[in-house]
Amino acid sequence: SGLDPAQPYFQGTPTEVRLDKSDADFVDIIHTDSAPTIPNLGFGITPAIGHIDFYPNGGKQMPGCGKNPISQIVDLDGIWEGTRDFVACNHLRSYKYYSDSIIYPNGFLGYPCASYDLFQSGKCFPCPQEGCPNMGHYADKFKEKITKDFLKLYLNTGEARDFPLWRYKVTVTLSGKSKVKGYVNVALYGTDGNTKQYQITKGTLKPDNTYTAYIDAEVNVGKVTKVKFLWNNNWINPTFPKLGASTITVQSGQN
Repeated sequence: SGLDPAQPYFQGTPTEVRLDKSDADFVDIIHTDSAPTIPNLGFGITPAIGHIDFYPNGGKQMPGCGKNPISQIVDLDGIWEGTRDFVACNHLRSYKYYSDSIIYPNGFLGYPCASYDLFQSGKCFPCPQEGCPNMGHYADKFKEKITKDFLKLYLNTGEARDFPLWRYKVTVTLSGKSKVKGYVNVALYGTDGNTKQYQITKGTLKPDNTYTAYIDAEVNVGKVTKVKFLWNNNWINPTFPKLGASTITVQSGQN
């Protein structure tokens, strides 16, 4: 397992001097700091070099690493580790994701996709027929399912521990008499837990229109038992407009 293998002096070099898929029966890579070293100070290698390569959050800038130095140092484990993590926060996220992955065997699903932008827009959802590998400790469960030469996988993580997020596609069809301005929030309830509210859409809300969003939830809810629907327009409207949901569809990426 390559935890953000180094970029300076290694990227673009022959396979003999850097980590490469020929080094073992199964090589999995987590890229967390793959922006160019100059001028972005990225420490990690950019190209896919393993049997499967994970690019959490796109592989360049990790959530939680953009905080100001003081809050970040206090957040983390004391002044020494906090200062070190501030300097190389993206780079060091790789081992933190890996250690979290040991505790969450079903977390960190990596979606095969051509780019992070396509993943963000929902083009690579749900998982293909053979499923999605889990980034980190349990990536080798996918070893026998690899069919491509290089497999690039994308996912999002949280800003702080616990890092894994579970991706859902939520589709809402509105019902009502007239269009209004506002936003729609949805929370998921399931056999294994509940999520906070996630915004599905905002702006002009039209009855009979369908709105879709991809949410990265902080819990794996298991079997969905209930969906909470809330809309608001943030101001008092004397006509008291009413808006409901005629249907809400929830799809989990895994299955």
